[in-house]
Amino acid sequence: METASSSSAVPELAGASATLRRNRILSSKLYVDVPLSKVPLIYSTSYDIAFLGIEKLHPFDSSKWGRICKFLIKEGVLDWSRIVEPLEASKDDLLVVHSEAYLSSLKSSLTVSIIIEVPPVAILPNCLVQHKVLYPFRKQVGGSILAAKLAIERGWAINVGGGFHHCSAEKGGGFCAYADISLCIHFAFVRLNISRVMIIDLDAHQGNGHEIDFSDDRRVYILDIYNSGIYPFDLEARRYIDQKVELLSGTKTNEYLEQLDKALEVAGNNFNPELVVYNAGTDILDGDPLGRLKVSPEGVSIRDEKVFRFARERNVPLLMLTSGGYMKSSAQVIADSIINLSGKKLIDLDSPLRRK
Repeated sequence: METASSSSAVPELAGASATLRRNRILSSKLYVDVPLSKVPLIYSTSYDIAFLGIEKLHPFDSSKWGRICKFLIKEGVLDWSRIVEPLEASKDDLLVVHSEAYLSSLKSSLTVSIIIEVPPVAILPNCLVQHKVLYPFRKQVGGSILAAKLAIERGWAINVGGGFHHCSAEKGGGFCAYADISLCIHFAFVRLNISRVMIIDLDAHQGNGHEIDFSDDRRVYILDIYNSGIYPFDLEARRYIDQKVELLSGTKTNEYLEQLDKALEVAGNNFNPELVVYNAGTDILDGDPLGRLKVSPEGVSIRDEKVFRFARERNVPLLMLTSGGYMKSSAQVIADSIINLSGKKLIDLDSPLRRK
């Protein structure tokens, strides 16, 4: 038989958990002040994963993030001194979303090997796995969290990394060990005084991690356009998508962009966000072995331009995460898209100080 005291314990526990989460967010050091001489493009050389060639056993290009920046610098639209370097997310930062039990599970190399889908990692000492795999991921998490602050301050921000949309509070998978999307949104709720966030997830795969995390949170509206015939086949998480567009393998550029136009119109009519989190995976590219869609490189640039225009027309800050993409060409495609956004005046890669 349930007593009055036991029935009241649940909201009390929930209240205590919310207070603890808030205190962790308020005490975090990740929201650094960024000088105006920098542009809101976030990257660290620590993002890139390389150890003994084992990273090549997964189709993901784990040097993609650095190659994006090198392409931008080579094209003369950016220089290293104006890129923002984030801090590493600490254990307390990660506990804002993740449980102690989940974080402890990452002390098992076997667990990490399953999450990142590279079986030989299971036999490596965990100290090496922490340094060579999880530390780069934690730096990218720090970048995603800082990107929300910069987006609110500058109107836009790009984390040249992040977008680990298969990870939820209690479970990693699909090369995603930390839930950076959920984390950056919870930080934004507390530190940026906002209460309405739209996730536009255009990676080829369903974003089941953030969908599980925000399943009962009406402050978050999720638009997810994905190939329904590929990983993760998470039917439970699909129930929590506010607006889903399920594509078939082989969907081509024109059809993809038509579906996107319709979806953005519906989303704009249904929800009025104060921040857009854009998960801009390039695994929609024709030839990507995992995404299985047939969108051209030019189609990716048009897609990104449409999402940035959607936010600009509504005067809503937007942060972009680069997420999935399993071909070597992805880095160049992302760099070209960023250059296109700059050329269309949807982002400004010139700092205010340089313009004076």
